Amino acid sequence: MKLKKIPMRKDIVSGEMVPKKDLVRVVKTPTGEVQLDPTNRANGRGAYIQIDVETAKTAKQKRTFDRAFGVHLDDTFYDELIAYVDHQQGRRELFGNEQ
Repeated sequence: MKLKKIPMRKDIVSGEMVPKKDLVRVVKTPTGEVQLDPTNRANGRGAYIQIDVETAKTAKQKRTFDRAFGVHLDDTFYDELIAYVDHQQGRRELFGNEQ
């Protein structure tokens, strides 16, 4: 049986190549707004971060998305990111990687 190719993306914080399903996409829309993209389909420039709370906290400390998108983001965005990643990590622990 032929193996399916697994799409890989680079985690913006660690610089590692990770399977796309293990990442969360953050997008800068054409209007300049930066937001989470749980559907992975929003228009704009995207950057990926692993579903790991420690990685999200590191992104907040280093202001990673500020540099990636060339904008200044409030701490509320990073807090929302950490909460979302924590929720997704909890779901994976409960239900496994089936999504």
